[in-house]
Amino acid sequence: MFVFGADSQETQCDPGVTRKVLAWSDELMMCEFAFKEGAQGKTHAHPHYQVTYVVAGCFTFTIDGETATVNPGDSLYMPANSVHCVTALTAGKLVDVFSPKRDEFLK
Repeated sequence: MFVFGADSQETQCDPGVTRKVLAWSDELMMCEFAFKEGAQGKTHAHPHYQVTYVVAGCFTFTIDGETATVNPGDSLYMPANSVHCVTALTAGKLVDVFSPKRDEFLK
């Protein structure tokens, strides 16, 4: 399966945050998230495993009460059902991979 970024539809998420669903199967899903400076991904949890790669920008993440600032080239792991949130300290872009796929992202 080939997914070309130019063909991926952008969806508005939280204020200042957009999502593009990229390649996916039942077992995996990759998404690109773009953040404006100061935008936040609200505190939430989900049953999916998640890894995140910082493409651009500077972000503060909190995962199960532990907070760290991450920059381009950094990555992080969120276990299933972990409570997490993110704040963009600068405009930036993240790539998230979920297992299994996030069905709600396909609606």
